[in-house]
Amino acid sequence: MPVSDLDREVRTPPTLFEVWAPRPERVRLDVDGTLHDMTRSGDWWRAEVPARPDARYGFVLDDDPQVLPDPRSPRQPDGVHERSQLWAPDPEAWSDAGWAGRSIEGAVVYELHVGTFTPEGTFDAVIDKLDHLVDLGVDFVELMPVNAFGGTHGWGYDGVLWYAVHEPYGGPDGLVRLIDACHNRGLGVLIDAVFNHLGPSGNYLPRFGPYLSSGSNPWGESINLADAHADEVRRYILDCALRWMRDFHADGLRLDAVHALVDTTAVHILEELAAETDALSAELGRPLSLIAESDLNDPRLITPRDRGGLGMTAQWDDDIHHAIHSAVSGERQGYYADFGTIETLADTLRNGYFHAGTYSSFRGRRHGRPLDTTRIPATRLLAYTLTHDQVGNRAVGDRPSQNLEAGQLAVKAALVIGSPYTVMLFMGEEWGSTSPFQFFSSHPEPDLARATAEGRKREFAEHGWDADEVPDPQDPATFLRSKLKWDEIGRGEHARLLDTYRGLITLRRSEPDLADPWLDRLHIEYDEQQRWIVMHRGALAIACNLGSEPVRVPVSGQVLLAWDTPRIGAGRRRIAPVFIRRAEKARRLTRYHGLTQRTSWFAEKCAYHR
Repeated sequence: MPVSDLDREVRTPPTLFEVWAPRPERVRLDVDGTLHDMTRSGDWWRAEVPARPDARYGFVLDDDPQVLPDPRSPRQPDGVHERSQLWAPDPEAWSDAGWAGRSIEGAVVYELHVGTFTPEGTFDAVIDKLDHLVDLGVDFVELMPVNAFGGTHGWGYDGVLWYAVHEPYGGPDGLVRLIDACHNRGLGVLIDAVFNHLGPSGNYLPRFGPYLSSGSNPWGESINLADAHADEVRRYILDCALRWMRDFHADGLRLDAVHALVDTTAVHILEELAAETDALSAELGRPLSLIAESDLNDPRLITPRDRGGLGMTAQWDDDIHHAIHSAVSGERQGYYADFGTIETLADTLRNGYFHAGTYSSFRGRRHGRPLDTTRIPATRLLAYTLTHDQVGNRAVGDRPSQNLEAGQLAVKAALVIGSPYTVMLFMGEEWGSTSPFQFFSSHPEPDLARATAEGRKREFAEHGWDADEVPDPQDPATFLRSKLKWDEIGRGEHARLLDTYRGLITLRRSEPDLADPWLDRLHIEYDEQQRWIVMHRGALAIACNLGSEPVRVPVSGQVLLAWDTPRIGAGRRRIAPVFIRRAEKARRLTRYHGLTQRTSWFAEKCAYHR
């Protein structure tokens, strides 16, 4: 990469090239087809060469004639197997100077996959749909990985050139246009970054140096974070993360599967990244967020660094998803085995984690650690009913909308959006999209393509699925059927569900009680036998019926939003799937089944209108 990028400054045209390559004995630089010798200094190689601002270049190692892309490549116009191209962001391309950023805590995040969000599958096509997200009430767009990976389409988690932007989406200039458009609409942008492994197609980094360690994780060899030469590998990760936020104006990162980052050093790579992100935030004058995906249920991840934690801003919380989905759908297989009851749902909503040092039958051991709900706000956990994982890692990639009624989807939405947690939606869930989100890939290597397809079928066959039902990830039809059908939005129950999502988010924004982030002030009632649950949030109550028949629940007051019209009788509400009410105007304490709830003295009529 041009040294100017390493110095955090953009200089056009860059003429000094550097590459970290401790393994080869000789490195030559190819610029637009002309070879130049490079000079070694320690484990770095340098050459100063006249180059056009958009020159194609690469490196030739030892006597192998293949021209390899730059490990820190700013652009890969012809894919991950070809030469890199010089690229620097154009300051004139930005119009977001007035963007001051926003906090992730308590926000509504919208996860999307660029390739399947629209028929076109590009950054520019996403821009055309941003007004829909603004109207929905979204605060942040979270982009699934946009780094360069092998093939034309895929989930993006098998990236190999982390600094480059996937060209079929629109390349780096397209990403600049998208983020600029988001900021001009008041939307923050998070980028999904994968630092726990390298993909199998186009992975040339090990030829340059020891980027990988001797360990492994479910996706391949582990990244070298603690062995010899780890300092440069860690710098490679840190510079990449900062590049997304500095050069592309991203407002933060979602860090994939951080439990797979094997780091035995005294300062964990996540803590180091948090410190450098905080410093960049201060430099830029806007908040930057780090959201970790972790299955450890370890609150140290989201504990501030000055209190001995790793300093992540927030983390995904799968326990909340599992508790809600299992209770509503009745699924109890696999990792849903310990969930499914209303009691489990209530415990998870109250405590953030269900497995908090308790036995996990799926893992066959105790798992997790309790969250201190008096010191860590619920907004540091992301709650959701859908993610790309929870849909795409099902055998046929089926969404809940393909198996549940619209009213059940409304229940799930109310439990998440009405909760104290930071909310995340997955693209299309707001209208109950019927498009599956299946696992798809487009590896150009025949052997890798065949191994991917066979491995996917074998994995699910071991869990009792008919292998013939599992879609072939290499079949282009698998990718195409995963695209959203935008013409569903205005139809029947799809339109009704979309109205409900908008109404729930409107209430979340307008009602102060729904902004309270502290779980010790969340009160929950439920009836296991009748299968209803009520979340009391100050003067508001979110009542959900998870059963198939109407039930009576002990709440009273004014209905603000309901899926079906609730009936009032004897001081109780007879409800269908979901509604939200506000307590009557009073300055007193009201007791519901022995649970004290303070009703709001400032409560006024606040019905939802469209």
